[in-house]
Amino acid sequence: MRHLTRRVLPAAIALACAVLLTACGEKQDVINATSVRPFSVMLDWFPNADHAALFTAIDRGYFKAAGMEVHAVTPSESAEPLKLLAAGKVDMAISYEPEVMIARDQGLKVVSIGALVQRPLTSIIALPSAHVHSVAQLAGKSVGTAGIPYQAAELHTALQSAGVNPSKVTEVNVGFNLVQSMLSGRVAATLGGFWNYEAIQLELLHKHPLVIPVDKAGVPTYNELVLVVREEEARHRGRELRAFMQALTHGENEVRSDPAAAAALIQQANPSLEPKLERLSIEHTLAAASPGSGKPYGWQEPAAWAHFAEWMYEKGLVKHNPNAQGLPPFTNEYLPGQGI
Repeated sequence: MRHLTRRVLPAAIALACAVLLTACGEKQDVINATSVRPFSVMLDWFPNADHAALFTAIDRGYFKAAGMEVHAVTPSESAEPLKLLAAGKVDMAISYEPEVMIARDQGLKVVSIGALVQRPLTSIIALPSAHVHSVAQLAGKSVGTAGIPYQAAELHTALQSAGVNPSKVTEVNVGFNLVQSMLSGRVAATLGGFWNYEAIQLELLHKHPLVIPVDKAGVPTYNELVLVVREEEARHRGRELRAFMQALTHGENEVRSDPAAAAALIQQANPSLEPKLERLSIEHTLAAASPGSGKPYGWQEPAAWAHFAEWMYEKGLVKHNPNAQGLPPFTNEYLPGQGI
């Protein structure tokens, strides 16, 4: 039955995405603001290269031209954004595709309206001193994660895909000390660091790490970072959300034309960051922020959402199959050129 669901779901999702937003009225791709109102966006973590398009669009005035005074809000912890969004404390939150499905499974009425990063950044990373050249060579070794349940599931999937019994690997919760746990020799490898950040950080330290993105190790692909709003807002503030995505697209185009300028804005927002690391991270992320195939910036692939949702359900990360529940957890309705 699940195999049948997987085949027919992309078309069903596309239809449901259209039905979700019929109350929003006709699509309008050229939007002129008549007034400006505050609009808060809670980041997934501290300001960094993944947010370059957002900070660039703010700096260049693209949001103001679309009628929004956008403010980026830094959470005190990574679990906050979707909870505060659902509670109406912010207008939008940046989060992770797995977190969106978990939140919805717990009853939060939220929906993703666009992808900031359209494939996994999460990676298996190991230093040469660990003598790990493939996932199979993790057998008998320790692997650090941030203690997030879906990271453990990703690790198990990667090991099983490589023919390794997960019981042969010791998983260690190292929190967010992923780099230091490898440098200190506490673990042989980690799963949870990003190929566009921690891996570059280690390269700058001349450590030459092995880096295997999880979607290259057997985990279904997914959007690492997505833009999330309340379902009610998606139904009734469609014109504003479309304007937001248009302004953000202009910001992304600016980032592509001048990554160094975008890095300077991120540095301004978070002076504790290392400038070279931020610039390199932005440059490395550009390909992952582009959907290709003529799709607009922010595109979310329906078949990929369906496949990853099935994986989460099969791994017990959600109690209810997201593919069998009414409206899907995402929509492309508000992207330039999309919608009714």
